[in-house]
Amino acid sequence: MTAGLLGIEGLGRPEIEAILERSRYFQSPGRYDTLRHRLIVNLFFEASTRTRTSFEIAAKRLGADTVSITASSSSVSKGESLVDTLNTLVAMKPQAIVMRHSASGAPHFLARHLSTPIVNAGDGTHEHPTQALLDALTIFDRRGSLENLRVAIIGDIAHSRVARSNVHLLSRFGASIVLCGPPALLPRELEQLAPGVELTNDMNEAIRDADVVMMLRVQLERQHEVPMAAGEYFRFYGLRLEHMALAKPDAIVMHPGPINRGRELSSEVADSQRSVILNQVENGIAVRMAVLEKVVA
Repeated sequence: MTAGLLGIEGLGRPEIEAILERSRYFQSPGRYDTLRHRLIVNLFFEASTRTRTSFEIAAKRLGADTVSITASSSSVSKGESLVDTLNTLVAMKPQAIVMRHSASGAPHFLARHLSTPIVNAGDGTHEHPTQALLDALTIFDRRGSLENLRVAIIGDIAHSRVARSNVHLLSRFGASIVLCGPPALLPRELEQLAPGVELTNDMNEAIRDADVVMMLRVQLERQHEVPMAAGEYFRFYGLRLEHMALAKPDAIVMHPGPINRGRELSSEVADSQRSVILNQVENGIAVRMAVLEKVVA
Protein backbone atom coordinates (compact mmCIF):
# COMPACT_ATOMS: atom_id res chain seq x y z
CA MET A 1 0.00 0.00 0.00
CA THR A 2 2.97 2.35 -0.38
CA ALA A 3 1.16 3.96 -3.33
CA GLY A 4 -1.95 4.60 -1.25
CA LEU A 5 -5.30 2.84 -1.16
CA LEU A 6 -7.26 3.08 -4.40
CA GLY A 7 -9.70 0.20 -3.97
CA ILE A 8 -10.51 -3.15 -2.44
CA GLU A 9 -10.43 -4.99 -5.76
CA GLY A 10 -6.62 -4.89 -5.86
CA LEU A 11 -6.13 -6.06 -2.26
CA GLY A 12 -5.54 -9.64 -1.21
CA ARG A 13 -7.09 -11.19 1.86
CA PRO A 14 -3.89 -10.89 3.95
CA GLU A 15 -3.74 -7.13 3.31
CA ILE A 16 -7.38 -6.74 4.30
CA GLU A 17 -6.87 -8.78 7.46
CA ALA A 18 -3.81 -6.71 8.41
CA ILE A 19 -5.76 -3.46 8.12
CA LEU A 20 -8.66 -4.86 10.15
CA GLU A 21 -6.30 -6.13 12.84
CA ARG A 22 -4.70 -2.70 13.19
CA SER A 23 -8.17 -1.11 13.14
CA ARG A 24 -9.18 -3.21 16.15
CA TYR A 25 -6.18 -1.80 18.00
CA PHE A 26 -7.34 1.74 17.20
CA GLN A 27 -10.87 1.08 18.48
CA SER A 28 -9.54 2.10 21.90
CA PRO A 29 -9.96 5.91 22.00
CA GLY A 30 -6.88 8.05 22.47
CA ARG A 31 -4.05 9.86 20.72
CA TYR A 32 -1.32 7.71 19.22
CA ASP A 33 0.95 10.27 17.52
CA THR A 34 2.46 7.77 15.07
CA LEU A 35 2.08 10.37 12.30
CA ARG A 36 3.32 13.37 14.25
CA HIS A 37 4.59 16.20 12.01
CA ARG A 38 3.06 14.54 8.92
CA LEU A 39 0.63 16.44 6.67
CA ILE A 40 -2.58 14.92 5.28
CA VAL A 41 -4.64 16.82 2.69
CA ASN A 42 -8.35 16.00 2.46
CA LEU A 43 -9.60 16.95 -1.01
CA PHE A 44 -13.35 16.47 -1.40
CA PHE A 45 -15.08 17.28 -4.68
CA GLU A 46 -18.36 15.81 -3.42
CA ALA A 47 -20.36 16.56 -0.30
CA SER A 48 -19.47 14.42 2.70
CA THR A 49 -20.07 14.46 6.44
CA ARG A 50 -19.08 11.04 7.76
CA THR A 51 -16.12 10.24 5.54
CA ARG A 52 -14.46 13.64 5.56
CA THR A 53 -14.94 14.20 9.29
CA SER A 54 -13.72 10.74 10.25
CA PHE A 55 -10.60 11.11 8.08
CA GLU A 56 -9.88 14.42 9.83
CA ILE A 57 -10.39 12.91 13.29
CA ALA A 58 -8.33 9.85 12.34
CA ALA A 59 -5.41 11.99 11.19
CA LYS A 60 -5.51 14.16 14.30
CA ARG A 61 -5.60 11.13 16.63
CA LEU A 62 -2.47 9.94 14.87
CA GLY A 63 -0.86 13.33 15.51
CA ALA A 64 -0.87 14.48 11.87
CA ASP A 65 -1.64 17.96 10.62
CA THR A 66 -4.61 18.21 8.25
CA VAL A 67 -5.81 20.58 5.57
CA SER A 68 -9.32 20.12 4.19
CA ILE A 69 -10.32 21.47 0.79
CA THR A 70 -13.70 21.29 -0.93
CA ALA A 71 -14.40 21.76 -4.63
CA SER A 72 -15.97 25.16 -4.08
CA SER A 73 -12.91 26.41 -2.19
CA SER A 74 -10.35 25.01 -4.64
CA SER A 75 -9.02 26.54 -7.84
CA VAL A 76 -10.99 23.96 -9.82
CA SER A 77 -13.90 26.36 -9.37
CA LYS A 78 -11.79 28.91 -11.30
CA GLY A 79 -11.18 26.56 -14.20
CA GLU A 80 -7.96 24.89 -13.07
CA SER A 81 -7.63 21.27 -14.18
CA LEU A 82 -7.72 18.48 -11.62
CA VAL A 83 -4.15 17.48 -12.50
CA ASP A 84 -2.88 21.02 -11.96
CA THR A 85 -4.72 21.26 -8.65
CA LEU A 86 -3.17 18.01 -7.43
CA ASN A 87 0.30 19.01 -8.66
CA THR A 88 -0.03 22.26 -6.73
CA LEU A 89 -0.89 20.37 -3.57
CA VAL A 90 1.92 17.86 -4.09
CA ALA A 91 4.38 20.76 -4.34
CA MET A 92 3.44 21.60 -0.75
CA LYS A 93 4.85 18.19 0.30
CA PRO A 94 1.94 16.43 2.03
CA GLN A 95 2.52 12.81 3.01
CA ALA A 96 -0.86 11.70 1.63
CA ILE A 97 -3.92 13.04 -0.18
CA VAL A 98 -7.37 11.74 0.73
CA MET A 99 -9.60 12.31 -2.27
CA ARG A 100 -13.29 12.01 -3.14
CA HIS A 101 -14.41 12.68 -6.69
CA SER A 102 -17.54 12.17 -8.76
CA ALA A 103 -15.61 10.65 -11.67
CA SER A 104 -15.01 6.91 -11.46
CA GLY A 105 -11.30 6.19 -11.72
CA ALA A 106 -10.13 9.74 -10.91
CA PRO A 107 -7.85 8.67 -8.01
CA HIS A 108 -6.38 5.86 -10.13
CA PHE A 109 -5.60 8.26 -12.98
CA LEU A 110 -3.91 10.73 -10.66
CA ALA A 111 -1.97 8.01 -8.82
CA ARG A 112 -0.22 7.18 -12.10
CA HIS A 113 1.10 10.72 -12.36
CA LEU A 114 1.83 11.65 -8.74
CA SER A 115 4.40 10.42 -6.25
CA THR A 116 2.25 11.31 -3.22
CA PRO A 117 0.07 8.42 -1.96
CA ILE A 118 -3.64 8.82 -2.64
CA VAL A 119 -6.38 7.35 -0.48
CA ASN A 120 -9.63 6.90 -2.36
CA ALA A 121 -12.50 8.29 -0.27
CA GLY A 122 -15.02 7.39 -2.99
CA ASP A 123 -14.77 7.72 -6.76
CA GLY A 124 -18.02 8.03 -8.70
CA THR A 125 -19.87 4.72 -8.82
CA HIS A 126 -16.65 2.69 -8.69
CA GLU A 127 -15.31 2.06 -5.17
CA HIS A 128 -15.32 3.29 -1.57
CA PRO A 129 -12.62 1.11 0.02
CA THR A 130 -12.56 2.50 3.55
CA GLN A 131 -16.35 2.13 3.79
CA ALA A 132 -16.06 -1.57 2.97
CA LEU A 133 -13.28 -1.94 5.55
CA LEU A 134 -15.29 -0.27 8.29
CA ASP A 135 -18.30 -2.37 7.33
CA ALA A 136 -16.17 -5.49 7.65
CA LEU A 137 -14.89 -4.37 11.05
CA THR A 138 -18.47 -3.76 12.21
CA ILE A 139 -19.61 -7.17 10.99
CA PHE A 140 -16.66 -8.80 12.75
CA ASP A 141 -17.49 -6.98 15.99
CA ARG A 142 -21.02 -8.38 15.98
CA ARG A 143 -20.54 -11.75 14.33
CA GLY A 144 -17.02 -12.66 15.44
CA SER A 145 -16.07 -13.72 11.90
CA LEU A 146 -16.35 -12.70 8.27
CA GLU A 147 -16.37 -16.28 7.04
CA ASN A 148 -19.14 -17.68 4.83
CA LEU A 149 -21.86 -15.14 5.65
CA ARG A 150 -25.03 -14.55 3.69
CA VAL A 151 -25.16 -10.82 2.97
CA ALA A 152 -28.10 -9.02 1.38
CA ILE A 153 -27.24 -5.63 -0.16
CA ILE A 154 -30.43 -3.79 -1.04
CA GLY A 155 -31.23 -0.54 -2.82
CA ASP A 156 -29.61 1.59 -5.50
CA ILE A 157 -27.01 -0.94 -6.55
CA ALA A 158 -26.33 0.68 -9.93
CA HIS A 159 -24.84 3.86 -8.45
CA SER A 160 -23.31 2.34 -5.30
CA ARG A 161 -19.55 2.34 -4.88
CA VAL A 162 -20.23 0.97 -1.40
CA ALA A 163 -21.87 -2.15 -2.85
CA ARG A 164 -18.97 -2.78 -5.22
CA SER A 165 -16.30 -2.45 -2.55
CA ASN A 166 -18.25 -4.67 -0.16
CA VAL A 167 -18.69 -7.34 -2.82
CA HIS A 168 -14.95 -7.36 -3.47
CA LEU A 169 -14.11 -7.55 0.23
CA LEU A 170 -16.71 -10.00 1.54
CA SER A 171 -16.20 -12.39 -1.36
CA ARG A 172 -12.59 -12.83 -0.17
CA PHE A 173 -14.08 -14.48 2.91
CA GLY A 174 -16.49 -16.79 1.10
CA ALA A 175 -19.64 -14.73 1.52
CA SER A 176 -22.80 -15.47 -0.43
CA ILE A 177 -23.90 -12.02 -1.58
CA VAL A 178 -27.38 -11.15 -2.82
CA LEU A 179 -27.80 -7.82 -4.60
CA CYS A 180 -31.39 -6.59 -4.63
CA GLY A 181 -33.14 -3.54 -6.02
CA PRO A 182 -35.55 -2.26 -8.65
CA PRO A 183 -34.73 -3.54 -12.16
CA ALA A 184 -33.59 -0.07 -13.27
CA LEU A 185 -31.10 0.06 -10.39
CA LEU A 186 -29.76 -3.50 -10.64
CA PRO A 187 -27.50 -3.94 -13.70
CA ARG A 188 -27.19 -7.60 -14.66
CA GLU A 189 -23.43 -7.34 -15.23
CA LEU A 190 -22.88 -6.91 -11.49
CA GLU A 191 -23.38 -10.65 -11.16
CA GLN A 192 -19.85 -10.95 -12.59
CA LEU A 193 -18.23 -8.85 -9.85
CA ALA A 194 -17.24 -11.86 -7.77
CA PRO A 195 -18.04 -15.55 -7.26
CA GLY A 196 -21.19 -16.22 -5.25
CA VAL A 197 -23.06 -13.05 -6.24
CA GLU A 198 -26.79 -13.39 -6.91
CA LEU A 199 -29.23 -10.80 -8.22
CA THR A 200 -32.92 -10.49 -7.37
CA ASN A 201 -35.67 -7.90 -7.50
CA ASP A 202 -37.52 -9.59 -4.62
CA MET A 203 -36.64 -8.09 -1.25
CA ASN A 204 -38.08 -11.00 0.75
CA GLU A 205 -35.96 -13.44 -1.24
CA ALA A 206 -32.84 -11.37 -0.61
CA ILE A 207 -33.35 -11.11 3.15
CA ARG A 208 -34.35 -14.72 3.82
CA ASP A 209 -31.71 -16.37 6.07
CA ALA A 210 -29.36 -13.36 5.78
CA ASP A 211 -26.69 -12.75 8.42
CA VAL A 212 -26.25 -9.14 7.30
CA VAL A 213 -28.78 -6.80 5.69
CA MET A 214 -27.02 -3.82 4.16
CA MET A 215 -29.30 -1.05 2.95
CA LEU A 216 -28.13 1.59 0.47
CA ARG A 217 -29.06 5.22 -0.10
CA VAL A 218 -31.03 6.05 -3.23
CA GLN A 219 -28.57 8.36 -5.00
CA LEU A 220 -30.96 10.79 -6.63
CA GLU A 221 -28.08 13.13 -7.53
CA ARG A 222 -26.69 10.50 -9.93
CA GLN A 223 -30.00 9.70 -11.62
CA HIS A 224 -31.50 11.49 -14.60
CA GLU A 225 -34.93 10.09 -13.80
CA VAL A 226 -36.26 9.08 -10.38
CA PRO A 227 -37.37 5.43 -10.79
CA MET A 228 -39.96 5.53 -7.99
CA ALA A 229 -41.53 8.06 -5.66
CA ALA A 230 -40.38 7.78 -2.04
CA GLY A 231 -43.57 6.08 -0.87
CA GLU A 232 -43.61 3.55 -3.69
CA TYR A 233 -39.92 2.78 -3.22
CA PHE A 234 -40.45 2.23 0.51
CA ARG A 235 -43.35 -0.12 -0.21
CA PHE A 236 -41.19 -2.46 -2.31
CA TYR A 237 -37.61 -1.83 -1.13
CA GLY A 238 -37.83 -0.12 2.25
CA LEU A 239 -36.69 -2.25 5.19
CA ARG A 240 -39.35 -2.79 7.86
CA LEU A 241 -39.49 -4.88 11.02
CA GLU A 242 -41.52 -7.62 9.34
CA HIS A 243 -38.71 -8.14 6.83
CA MET A 244 -36.24 -8.89 9.61
CA ALA A 245 -38.32 -11.89 10.66
CA LEU A 246 -37.08 -13.54 7.45
CA ALA A 247 -33.41 -13.02 8.33
CA LYS A 248 -31.46 -15.03 10.86
CA PRO A 249 -32.34 -14.24 14.49
CA ASP A 250 -29.01 -12.49 15.09
CA ALA A 251 -28.87 -10.69 11.74
CA ILE A 252 -27.66 -7.09 11.75
CA VAL A 253 -28.81 -4.05 9.76
CA MET A 254 -26.27 -1.73 8.14
CA HIS A 255 -26.41 1.48 6.11
CA PRO A 256 -23.47 3.64 4.94
CA GLY A 257 -25.47 6.84 5.51
CA PRO A 258 -26.92 9.29 5.21
CA ILE A 259 -30.12 7.35 5.79
CA ASN A 260 -33.47 8.46 4.38
CA ARG A 261 -36.14 7.29 6.81
CA GLY A 262 -39.38 6.39 5.11
CA ARG A 263 -37.62 5.64 1.83
CA GLU A 264 -34.84 3.13 2.51
CA LEU A 265 -35.80 1.91 5.96
CA SER A 266 -38.24 2.59 8.76
CA SER A 267 -37.33 4.40 11.97
CA GLU A 268 -38.26 1.24 13.88
CA VAL A 269 -35.49 -0.65 12.08
CA ALA A 270 -32.95 2.19 12.08
CA ASP A 271 -33.29 2.63 15.85
CA SER A 272 -33.58 -1.06 16.74
CA GLN A 273 -31.09 -3.24 18.60
CA ARG A 274 -30.25 -4.93 15.31
CA SER A 275 -29.06 -1.69 13.75
CA VAL A 276 -25.30 -1.13 13.74
CA ILE A 277 -25.43 2.09 11.72
CA LEU A 278 -23.85 4.25 14.44
CA ASN A 279 -21.28 1.51 15.10
CA GLN A 280 -20.27 1.84 11.46
CA VAL A 281 -19.71 5.57 11.95
CA GLU A 282 -17.60 4.96 15.04
CA ASN A 283 -15.54 2.25 13.34
CA GLY A 284 -14.85 4.59 10.44
CA ILE A 285 -12.34 6.46 12.58
CA ALA A 286 -10.42 3.34 13.62
CA VAL A 287 -10.28 2.00 10.06
CA ARG A 288 -9.12 5.30 8.62
CA MET A 289 -6.46 5.57 11.30
CA ALA A 290 -5.17 2.16 10.24
CA VAL A 291 -5.22 3.10 6.56
CA LEU A 292 -3.49 6.46 7.04
CA GLU A 293 -0.82 4.90 9.22
CA LYS A 294 -0.21 2.15 6.66
CA VAL A 295 0.00 4.62 3.77
CA VAL A 296 2.10 7.28 5.47
CA ALA A 297 4.24 5.71 8.21
